[in-house]
Amino acid sequence: MTTFTIQDVTKTFTNGEVTEQVLNGINLSLHEGELTALVGASGSGKSTLLTIAAGLQRASDGKVQFDGNNMTAMTQEEIRKIRASKFGFVFQSAHLVPFLTVEDQLMLMLDVAESTMNKREQKEEVAKVLKLVEMDHRKHAFPSSLSGGEKQRVAIARAIIHKPKILFADEPTASLDSKRSKDVMTLIRDLTKTLHITTLMVTHDEEMLSYADRIITMKDGLIG
Repeated sequence: MTTFTIQDVTKTFTNGEVTEQVLNGINLSLHEGELTALVGASGSGKSTLLTIAAGLQRASDGKVQFDGNNMTAMTQEEIRKIRASKFGFVFQSAHLVPFLTVEDQLMLMLDVAESTMNKREQKEEVAKVLKLVEMDHRKHAFPSSLSGGEKQRVAIARAIIHKPKILFADEPTASLDSKRSKDVMTLIRDLTKTLHITTLMVTHDEEMLSYADRIITMKDGLIG
């Protein structure tokens, strides 16, 4: 099922008298339970496309539709609510809050997503998701005691704790070694399937492409 559609999206940046067209009319549909990888050289527009799809910046022209709703016409507050409740994010760095335990990182995300569960239900849900990513034994640990791979697993758990429909992953394995990269990609792929998430990932690592259902190559702001 198609959950996300990008139609004729362009993006132009202006710096003084210099104008640069970063995206040149992108059309792309994303589907439930599918992991789509965006690849391309630096400057090809892949990260710009991901941030526009995620509502982190606006397109210069075109339309971004999520669940049949035109995000392009929404206010910043409406987009913020969608990001908090319907989208999940995994970045190159885990960006964990240093003074919160693993459990509390996920509890905080539930608060941001305005979960209707009470605290007991939230803790039960957190325990379930941490077990899913094999980090339940570390729920009382602080980020400083976690390995790079463990931090990224917690970041993934935080990204899915509120049951998002879309997962945006921007270079999720760039800071990891080969083994940990494969572990993280296996986790993202499996969660995409089992939770029926629509995943859009930017990566420059060709070894990670084998985990994707679909590979989109970008060059000079166009899909190749």
